[in-house]
Amino acid sequence: MPTLLAIEVSPRFDYSVSRKLTSKFIEDWKTVHPDGKVIVRDLMKTELPWVDLPWIGGSFTPVEQHSEEMKKAIRVSDDLIAELKAADDIVIGTPMYNFLIPAILKAYIDHVVRVGITFTMNYEGLLTGKKATVIIASGSDFGPGTKYESANVASSYMRQILGFIGIVDVKIVLAGGTLAVDMGQKSLDDFIAPIESGLSASARA
Repeated sequence: MPTLLAIEVSPRFDYSVSRKLTSKFIEDWKTVHPDGKVIVRDLMKTELPWVDLPWIGGSFTPVEQHSEEMKKAIRVSDDLIAELKAADDIVIGTPMYNFLIPAILKAYIDHVVRVGITFTMNYEGLLTGKKATVIIASGSDFGPGTKYESANVASSYMRQILGFIGIVDVKIVLAGGTLAVDMGQKSLDDFIAPIESGLSASARA
C-alpha cells in the first residue's frame, strides 16, 4: 500500500498558505492512490523536545545498553523515523522564517537525522527510494530571477538535508508573495490558484 507522509509546520492553521497547498497535494495524491494511506504529522500539535544529553546518549549507545532516561529521550525520534521509513512519498508544508525554516521544523529534522538509522558513518543516506515535495510559503518572493533569490537558504537546506538521509528526489515548490494575502490584496484561494497546477503534477507523479 503506497503511503504519503504529510508534515505540517505553520502555526496559522486555516489562514496558512502552506497548509492550504499541502491539503491540495494530499487531495491530488489520493486521486492517484485511492487505496493509499496518508499519515499527517502536524508539528504544531507534536511535543518535540530539543536534543539534549540523554538524547545524544541514546542515539550513540547500543539499544541493549540504553538507560530509562535514554529510552525516554529518543522515543519521539524513533516514532518520527518510523513514519519516514513507512512513507513512499513525503510532502512538507512550511513557512519561511528569516530566509530559513522555522525552529520547529529544524527540531523535527534533528530528531530524524540519526547515525546508523537514517544515514551511515560514511555519510550515506539510508532512506532511499522515496520522493519528497517541499512547499515553502514566504511573505516576499524569493523565486529564481527575483531580487532576493540568493537570500532563500530554506530551499537549498531542505534539499541538502533530505538528500543527506537518502531522499534525493526532491521538488521544491515556492509560494512567495503571501504578503499580498495578508494585506488583503488577494484572497487565499486566488493566491494559491496559479501554484496548484505545478503542485498537482508533483502529487500525481
